[in-house]
Amino acid sequence: MNTEIKQPKYAVIYCRVSSAAQVNRGHGLESQETRCREHALANNYHVEAMFPDDVSGGGDFMNRPGMVALLSFLEAQKDKSYTVIFDDLKRFARDTEFHIKLRQALAARGASVYCLNFKFEDTPEGEFIETIMAAQGQLERKQNGRQVVQKMRARLSSGYWVFKAPAGFRFERQAAHGNILVRDEPLASIVQEALEGYAVGRFETQAEVKRYFESQPAFPKNGRGTINQQRVTDILLHPIYAGYITHENWKLNWLKAKHEPLISLATYEAIQNRRAGVAKAPIRKNLNKDFPLRGFVLCNDCQKPLTACWSQGKMKKYAYYLCDSKGCVSYRKSIPRDRMEGEFADILRTLQPTKGLFDIAKAMFKDAWNQRSRQAEAMQVTLKADIKATEKQIDGLLERIMDVSSPTVINAYEAKIEKLERNKRVLAEKLQSGGKSKGRFNDSIEHALTFLANPWKIWNSGKFTLQRTVLRLAFSERISYCRKTGYRTPKTTLPFKVLEGFYKGDSELVRSGGLEPPRVLPHSDLNAARLPIPPRPQCLRLGFGGCVAKP
Repeated sequence: MNTEIKQPKYAVIYCRVSSAAQVNRGHGLESQETRCREHALANNYHVEAMFPDDVSGGGDFMNRPGMVALLSFLEAQKDKSYTVIFDDLKRFARDTEFHIKLRQALAARGASVYCLNFKFEDTPEGEFIETIMAAQGQLERKQNGRQVVQKMRARLSSGYWVFKAPAGFRFERQAAHGNILVRDEPLASIVQEALEGYAVGRFETQAEVKRYFESQPAFPKNGRGTINQQRVTDILLHPIYAGYITHENWKLNWLKAKHEPLISLATYEAIQNRRAGVAKAPIRKNLNKDFPLRGFVLCNDCQKPLTACWSQGKMKKYAYYLCDSKGCVSYRKSIPRDRMEGEFADILRTLQPTKGLFDIAKAMFKDAWNQRSRQAEAMQVTLKADIKATEKQIDGLLERIMDVSSPTVINAYEAKIEKLERNKRVLAEKLQSGGKSKGRFNDSIEHALTFLANPWKIWNSGKFTLQRTVLRLAFSERISYCRKTGYRTPKTTLPFKVLEGFYKGDSELVRSGGLEPPRVLPHSDLNAARLPIPPRPQCLRLGFGGCVAKP
């Protein structure tokens, strides 16, 4: 009696969903695998492997990790014949060209295919039907893609961001809006501080913004603990932070967004103006934190910025500043860091005003604050007039476009109109805010008064970012340093000039800062004003060459 020996049948299973999100939301892969295993068991197939994918079926199948692994598996098992089992023809490929290529790739590896929802036939009619079904899958994929784009574009046009949430924002589902961007703290405050700091010059270069982000533990970084410079540029350029949406490919320009912005449009424009200005070389990261005065202090002989270095001695390293300008009489002649930075600290100490003067300055700031609040109504009238004038310019340019045919001239007019439209938005934003200062006086001006009261204390914190901020806020120009005599007389910024003017009686200097000098009050009025009565003063030398009264 002849007994027929049945050869074992081998199979592999292929499952696919369109995205990783579908894996998390449901059990698409598990349900497909279950159906395929049931078929294999019913037909005596021995399943040796299962290959999942969570990417789109459109395009080249070699971009699908699961399919690449399946083909590699078949390549390595040339001594066996496999059947590739999958749930639906749409799971196989959703592109006619690559459907045919994938069939050929499997056939070249000795594998056959079996679909639970479609029967493959090696006949002309069967190939025709298979091609039609693959083309139908491609059509559905493209139609779905078009529908998704249309919905995203409509949502974007309505003022809602539809892409990945930028740094500082997160999506929150709200009944009135659906998914809308909201502040993501503490990241939102970090990004806001960086943007506003760059706009006003606190961060002079994008490299300093980058280092600020890297110094914040809450800001996400790469595996090396750093941030790509392009990411900083993208944040500075993105109008989403000012509450506006743009999309060049969909021709959506400066649409007002529904979410709350991190910065004002005026701040955004200030950032773009700074970026469009003279480019500044980034500060060398390896030296600058060790030498905060590097690049700020000038050589007195050649007026070029001093550089700095570490010098190796017999027992330890020594820090020096030096001039690296060839031809200078001080070329490569070093200055000990402790000496140079110690003398600089002495200058900062002399900038500290007396308590009486500080109280006067605080009272002046409060008067200016109140005066600004009273000017809000008059400012609104001016803003309305400016908006009307801008609209008139735009209408005039639109009329001119109708009379020209040159594409170059039309493009120039369109660029001018776009610039005027953005300026109009800035004016409208100021008008909406009412021109009033945000917050209370004590909260808003606290940091400025802290700096004015004692800039040396902030410098002495040792934090590089704060030290660079002190340099920019306390001095209007770089300081020259002579190796023999030390620092030359520095030029301070307006607040310190105004304070100096009080003691010198220079009313013109005070008025140049937009402030009225204080009246000379008798002792009774001083007591009424709760200001200290100064006793016989003694002289204290200021860093800018003046002499102030110290109680």
